[in-house]
Amino acid sequence: MKSLATTRIRRAVSAAVLATTAGMVHASSMPARWQLNMGEGVTETARNAYRMHMIALWVCVVIGVIVFGAMAYAMFKFRKSKGAVAAQWSHNTKAEVIWTVIPILILVVMAWPATQMLVKQADTSNPVLTVKVTGYQWKWRYEYVDYEGKPTGVNFVSKLDAESDKTRQLKSGLDPHAVKVGDEATYLLNVDKPLVLPTNAKIRFVVTADDVIHAWWVPALGWKTDAIPDIINDAWTLIEQPGTYRGQCAELCGQDHGFMPIVVEAKPKAEFDRWLAAQQAAATPATAPAAPAPAAAPQG
Repeated sequence: MKSLATTRIRRAVSAAVLATTAGMVHASSMPARWQLNMGEGVTETARNAYRMHMIALWVCVVIGVIVFGAMAYAMFKFRKSKGAVAAQWSHNTKAEVIWTVIPILILVVMAWPATQMLVKQADTSNPVLTVKVTGYQWKWRYEYVDYEGKPTGVNFVSKLDAESDKTRQLKSGLDPHAVKVGDEATYLLNVDKPLVLPTNAKIRFVVTADDVIHAWWVPALGWKTDAIPDIINDAWTLIEQPGTYRGQCAELCGQDHGFMPIVVEAKPKAEFDRWLAAQQAAATPATAPAAPAPAAAPQG
């Protein structure tokens, strides 16, 4: 029994180490178990955020090593038991200038590239597709405002899918007769109608809400935007890799806040064009057949 328990512990530790290493060395666009670092994402914006995060992290690591190293050295090298006597002085102008100027320089060096990235991230001009996102308690409405300069007439509501909702009721005890269905890995992360977007195309989002404050967040895209009633926020993305990317409402918006997932399906342009055409055809009411022309009256 002891050997079995030891083996399980070793396997768990090994899995944790491997997952942690993978997350820190090459974080994927989707979170993994035991992942400690943020993901690199699938857009330039996400990678920029990841790079700035890593730069700030290593700057903090270096500062921590220097500061705590100096503290440890001073505590052990100049301790009272070795006869050290504390110096009596009130301040040191040179030291004060150094520890003021160096942090300012570090912040300036870090702020320069970060500011350039923020300015670029705020530029939503010249999009290929514009999508209006509206948050409700507790679902999202997606309106494809225009695509390549033309209105699309496509809009729909996206909410937690039925299978995930059944599993939620089973886990929470709301319905003791509910049957567990669906994939445990995507529990509470599936929707009935995902947001379909084209890859390698600049997409502008205009984000708002109808009732309370929400926040539209897909980590793989590298940003999140508050959805506020009567206010329009905008953002943009350019997804480079086809795939399915998941997110959630990131603002506490009510009792079912945790059941408001987001699913983005990125497709190549040709495949997206076919999907959009199918949606437009489904949204267009069938045209009634033309009535036959009345027969000509007989002459005579």
